[in-house]
Amino acid sequence: MAGLPFGVTEDSRGDWHRNIVSLRKTAGLFDELVDDPSEAAVLVQHEIATKQTTRTMPIIHRPFEDVAVYDPIRSVIAWPFENPLVSRYSDGTFGVWYGADSIETSVHETVYHFRLNTLASEVAAKSSRPIIQHRRVHRVRCAAMLVDLRPHCATDRRILDPVDYSYSHSIGARLRAASLPGLLAPSARFAAGLIAAVFASDALSDPREVCYLTYTLDAQSKRVEVERAPGTIEYRLDAQEPVGG
Repeated sequence: MAGLPFGVTEDSRGDWHRNIVSLRKTAGLFDELVDDPSEAAVLVQHEIATKQTTRTMPIIHRPFEDVAVYDPIRSVIAWPFENPLVSRYSDGTFGVWYGADSIETSVHETVYHFRLNTLASEVAAKSSRPIIQHRRVHRVRCAAMLVDLRPHCATDRRILDPVDYSYSHSIGARLRAASLPGLLAPSARFAAGLIAAVFASDALSDPREVCYLTYTLDAQSKRVEVERAPGTIEYRLDAQEPVGG
């Protein structure tokens, strides 16, 4: 921490909510070909028996390594580090994992980007029907004490600027260069919420599934409705004034 005007906080240790794009129900390979699940099982077995492998099998089978490779939960932690993107605290040259202190905070954060990206696409311009996205929320444990940006955000609005990320990029780069594990800050999209931005994947563990969500965007009004249980609206978020439901 030498030379850096930031303190760390114990508040970061604990569970954070990770809200990612995901289907509510896994689509089977042969679901559209047959109606009877038993017939689909026959097709799957035929596929296994007749399709040639494209790789050399190891002499000793390693089931625990297979879990690490094929378990979809792995993406809850590993994906943002393996696929760096431009975000509030990164210019895209390194990955950052973002978690929220609550499902509500995660909804406000992700709805903002879902709306922004979708409305900029040709799909929204041409579609007269609502645009739907399915998501899955997990809890993930953070074991690290993160840099506490809350006092700085209270006095410097540049950190949470709604559009310009240049200043927050410089903070993220500086903290990562100092080998710090991440930061804790207020949510830029939900005043009552907090986010954890983690730079070190080994600070994160124990992902657990919490629930599924469905986002429905009306391209004309720009309103997004969020369902947890199908048919029950939990939140209605307008473009200008998000409101919890």
